[in-house]
Amino acid sequence: MSEHDLIDDLRAPRNAQQAVTIGGRHLTIEEVVSIATQRAPVSLNADAGWRARIERGADFLRRHLAAGKTVYGVNTGYGDACVVDVPMELVEALPLQLTRYHGCGMGAYLDDAQTLAVIAARLNSLAYGFSGVRLVLLERLADLINHRVLPRVPSEGSVGASGDLTPLSYVAAALVGERDVMFGGALRDASDVWSALGVTPLRLAPKEGLALMNGTAVMTGLACLAFARARHLTRLAARLTALSTVALDGRAAHFDATIFAVKPHAGQAEAAAWIRADLAGRDDTPGHRLQDRYSIRCAPHVIGVASDALSWMRRDIENELNSANDNPLIDPDSERVLHGGNFYGGHIAFAMDALKTAVANLADLMDRQLALIVDDKFNNGLPRNLTGATHARAPINHGFKAVQISASAWTAEALKHTMPASVFSRSTEAHNQDKVSMGTIAARDCLRVLELTEQVAAAHTLAAVQAMQLRLRLDPETPVPAPLRAFASTVAAVSPFVDEDRALERDLRALTARIAACALVDPNEGAAS
Repeated sequence: MSEHDLIDDLRAPRNAQQAVTIGGRHLTIEEVVSIATQRAPVSLNADAGWRARIERGADFLRRHLAAGKTVYGVNTGYGDACVVDVPMELVEALPLQLTRYHGCGMGAYLDDAQTLAVIAARLNSLAYGFSGVRLVLLERLADLINHRVLPRVPSEGSVGASGDLTPLSYVAAALVGERDVMFGGALRDASDVWSALGVTPLRLAPKEGLALMNGTAVMTGLACLAFARARHLTRLAARLTALSTVALDGRAAHFDATIFAVKPHAGQAEAAAWIRADLAGRDDTPGHRLQDRYSIRCAPHVIGVASDALSWMRRDIENELNSANDNPLIDPDSERVLHGGNFYGGHIAFAMDALKTAVANLADLMDRQLALIVDDKFNNGLPRNLTGATHARAPINHGFKAVQISASAWTAEALKHTMPASVFSRSTEAHNQDKVSMGTIAARDCLRVLELTEQVAAAHTLAAVQAMQLRLRLDPETPVPAPLRAFASTVAAVSPFVDEDRALERDLRALTARIAACALVDPNEGAAS
């Protein structure tokens, strides 16, 4: 593990990466994050066999309809209205109707990165070749990404089964030249943007409206971003544990490899190894206590839960990402129409419910460590509230007192959001959608928990660096391993030592933004030991 792992986490986003190939291959979480945050373009697979298979699906569906067969959502109504036959002369008009009546989303709009992640997830699912769509539809989705034509997608309105219908209707609407999009930093009418690009808005073929909307792309795209940010936070929590150990004049022995070898949870051992590396060379002579308090001594055990959980979450998120998750499925090889329920987002819902709990526990851990280092009853000789004021000014300075209060508030809110969304299924749409996943709500909750936890991490980072500097003021011979000195130096460039009380909001906002952005820029940073 490089000592620069966490220093790199504070740097600005890097430039765009090479194009990500879509179709005929496994797409990774990291590639979705690259598309969403690094402005990596996408390119459809040039393989002639893959392209022919996509077109075979659309061709089979046309022939199937011409033979008088019934296909849900193509020549029937939607949902509970599947018993309503649609006359052939209206079949072409049906997809557009679907996109229009679902234009009822509410809440905050997805940001640019979230929107790009959603489009990438939908494109990859349709590229699986079981959705009966034309190649031109995939090309237009790629155009949305590559030209940054970003539909304004409201975040609220999906129950996460029958797909993310309402939010994805805004993606479909953008393709046909309806509703607003963000383009070139301005809100524009979609049809005007296509005209400026010299592209005719898409006319949806039968099933293409349903194929665009009847899937798990919103929850899955958001889950990819959440995964990357959560993994970053596990590494940062370990770094802050090491920094707090130095600040508190604590013991490195708590992270001895043997302790974790005899309780062999891989993530726990990984977290301990990170902390051990950060403390390398530190004298292990007992300080003020034989055993440090739990938030220090047991930090690998807390961080390890999140780290281990991420392994199975990757499996489930990438399975969902690389799946055909609409209905009905069109099998171009056996020429069958398969009516099923792959739009159900249960795996993402459960992963996001679990992830928000694991991340909130990181917030709680960091909040407890912060409480120790600011409190002169527990911080082993550091000034009250980590004030850096001189003796004459000390009575009126309060250092990090309010920062600790705010961090506690953010932690409490994060913990409040851990109630699982997936257990709150509601019967909807005339009891046709009578058991739903709530996956998109779970993903949105998880992102909110991440946001709050990143704020706690920023507060803890500033306080821990201040505490380390104060420890060195008390004893200039205090051993501070090189990785921690380098990290503290980088943080100090963002927020200088607090010698006299000042408003720290700007420092906290800047550091929080960097923590979140760098986790998304390259989720591999700090991940390898």
